[in-house]
Amino acid sequence: MQNERDNDNDDLLTFSLACNSGGKRKRQSPLRNPPVLGTNQNKMDDGHVNVAVSRSSRRCGLSGGKSETIPPPYPWATNRRAVVHTRKYLLENEIVAISGSVECKRCKNKFEMVLDLEGKLAQLLNFIQTQKETMHDRAPNLWKQPVLPKCDHCGQENSVQPLLAGTKKKHINWLFLFLGQMLGCCTLKQLKYFLKHTKMHRTGAKDRVLYSTYMVLCKQLIPDWFPPSS
Repeated sequence: MQNERDNDNDDLLTFSLACNSGGKRKRQSPLRNPPVLGTNQNKMDDGHVNVAVSRSSRRCGLSGGKSETIPPPYPWATNRRAVVHTRKYLLENEIVAISGSVECKRCKNKFEMVLDLEGKLAQLLNFIQTQKETMHDRAPNLWKQPVLPKCDHCGQENSVQPLLAGTKKKHINWLFLFLGQMLGCCTLKQLKYFLKHTKMHRTGAKDRVLYSTYMVLCKQLIPDWFPPSS
């Protein structure tokens, strides 16, 4: 009987040591195996998801980029950033008066200015045709330093500038600036935004970026138009 009790005690001791040893093996410092973003380690040993990691991943995904489509800010703008409708579409839909918000630098009056689509486009294309030999993929002085319109209120020449300060880049009135040959009033950052969303090369000095912006808008309006060769 004594031998049987000794054997039972030995078995109990062996079982207890085995359980304690297994519990120690399961305890691991979280610092030794930190969760790695984007792997199955986001799921813990007990089957629960690491909430902190998954929330962080969601935030990164949401801020990864902006949508290319937006509500059209103007009747002559498409739902794509920095893309205007073709001339054919505008004429078919009788969109021939292109307006924009302006301010006089002298009398400080703010008002809407209206440009005639066909008249201004013909004037611009004629300018490109006559100046193509001197451009060399760079904006001419007239585009870099635009001659501004005359103010209807105070009568001052070269005084009416487009209202761009505080305007979100997605709301810039590209067609109005193009027809008025006032794209040079945009900052380099605004012009690069345009080229970015039209999938065009956007590095270099402002005169090159400005030239590319005019050429892209010509192509948007008249898809079969080709830039002049230098």
